[in-house]
Amino acid sequence: RKQEIIKVTEQLIEAISNGDFESYTKMCDPGMTAFEPEALGNLVEGLDFHRFYFENLWSRNSKPVHTTILNPHIHLMGDESACIAYIRITQYVDAGGIPRPAQSEETRIWHRRDGKWQIVHFHRSGAPSV
Repeated sequence: RKQEIIKVTEQLIEAISNGDFESYTKMCDPGMTAFEPEALGNLVEGLDFHRFYFENLWSRNSKPVHTTILNPHIHLMGDESACIAYIRITQYVDAGGIPRPAQSEETRIWHRRDGKWQIVHFHRSGAPSV
């Protein structure tokens, strides 16, 4: 099951990188909570906060983005819940055509409902999303 958690996390990050809000919402609980740099230390709830970035930034980002998950650690909490913590390295090309890396430290809490894994909470530190 640990590999399953890594796989769904990779799928979630792919949806983010591709600006695919529809796929992202299917993988997130509607009441999901998050701490992330863009929220300036505040706990955000729901998907509206994230929708803004999909609609105004990621959907317009036609530059290639590559993400690597390093050192994933998974804690299984029964059959229906899991926690994954990892380092995320994102490679992208900036507006001037220069390749850039960014690093963030992420923890995601997954809960399985009706056979489908969904994020119920995440915490991201480090660089804001590309």
